[in-house]
Amino acid sequence: MIKRVLIVLVAALALIVVIGAATLYISSYRQRAQLDISAVQGTQPTIGKPRTGLIPLVNVAKAVGWKPGELPTPAAGLKVQPFATGLDHPRWLLTLPNGDVLVAETNAPPKPDDSVGIQGWVQKMMMKRAGAGSKSPNRILLLRDTNGDGVADQRSVLLDNLNSPFGMALVGDTLYVADTDALLRFPFKPGETRITAKPQKVVDLPAGTINHHWTKNVVANADGTKLYVTVGSNSNVGERGMAAEDGRAAIWEIDIKTGDHRIYAYGVRNPNGLAWEPTTHALWMVVNERDGLGSDLVPDYLASVQFGGFYGWPWFYWGTYPDSRPKDPVPELIEETSIRPEYALGPHTASLGLTFATGQKLGGGYADGAFIGQHGSWNRSPPSGYKVIFVKFANGKPVGRPIDILTGFLNDKGEARGRPVGVVIDKQGGLLVADDVGGMIWRVAAR
Repeated sequence: MIKRVLIVLVAALALIVVIGAATLYISSYRQRAQLDISAVQGTQPTIGKPRTGLIPLVNVAKAVGWKPGELPTPAAGLKVQPFATGLDHPRWLLTLPNGDVLVAETNAPPKPDDSVGIQGWVQKMMMKRAGAGSKSPNRILLLRDTNGDGVADQRSVLLDNLNSPFGMALVGDTLYVADTDALLRFPFKPGETRITAKPQKVVDLPAGTINHHWTKNVVANADGTKLYVTVGSNSNVGERGMAAEDGRAAIWEIDIKTGDHRIYAYGVRNPNGLAWEPTTHALWMVVNERDGLGSDLVPDYLASVQFGGFYGWPWFYWGTYPDSRPKDPVPELIEETSIRPEYALGPHTASLGLTFATGQKLGGGYADGAFIGQHGSWNRSPPSGYKVIFVKFANGKPVGRPIDILTGFLNDKGEARGRPVGVVIDKQGGLLVADDVGGMIWRVAAR
């Protein structure tokens, strides 16, 4: 009798495993890309139908790092070399007027209420696999290339004991740092290698025990009177209700003297890169769009930041395509104001870094346009991103298809040797790329 019961139990367990595997396979198959990623890029992308499954698609590239002698692959006519190695999760960069380079070594802060239950456990395991599960270093390094050979030969800790720092901006003799929960300022003159002064808080930034999109970037306007700060949403698509999104999914404008601030643009799920286009002097951003609609949706995008502009999140995407998932109803008349971005970067690319070709010396083909660091997907099949691209501009607007500048971050097994994040032009005209998984900063230059 006992033997018969055990046989029945084993058979039932095997059936459950088979059904589960079949369900997972069918769910993943339904969510695979039906379009080549190039169809979901550019000024007129194809916006297909949502493709969802019972189980959300997870396709995380395991972080393995770079083996000795391995390099990313630069575009024809370019070369790449390490500018700095042995770094601890470098994410964001700032070039100083004297040529020094600041690097934010950072990772997510503790978010005890954002990773609970089975879903939270899965998220933690996923982040660990992707190379983002370590404790945040919470510091800013200063790197210096004393002989101009494209390799940093001096480094020092400029600031430490920060709180998941990300964006940095220099205005006169003041360095602004965007921690995850506050915008700070420090007295600083280029050439110094250590800041010992205590920080002054300019303004608090939305954070808390959930703090879903934790990175905050900051740039200053040309005359140094205003700062612009990116604040990502506190959810994927408003599932926590809009009360949890107060001040979030937005670009803030902050008065440097008073700290007074206002929402400059909103409805942007997770903005990161901010930069001034050199021809029109307009502010542009790169934004990570929502998850859960399949591998072909929704394209991350490059867009100009319009004062008072609403970019759709969470109720609409790519202009006025509706999303039925937000918990709160659509505000009256808001659909008519939803802005369609100028340029699609492809779905789930995790486009983060942004810098314009001001002072670069990579060649005439890169004289006018934007360099974008794509951190890479964790929920697309096949993967997207994991590269640095260049988007050409003409008359202050993006044109054509993106051009691959630096690839090879995924190996032949689909593992992540590195993941690009921040991008900047250095004083000599090279392109610097922060690689958080690789613990590197790469320098791209003309051959």
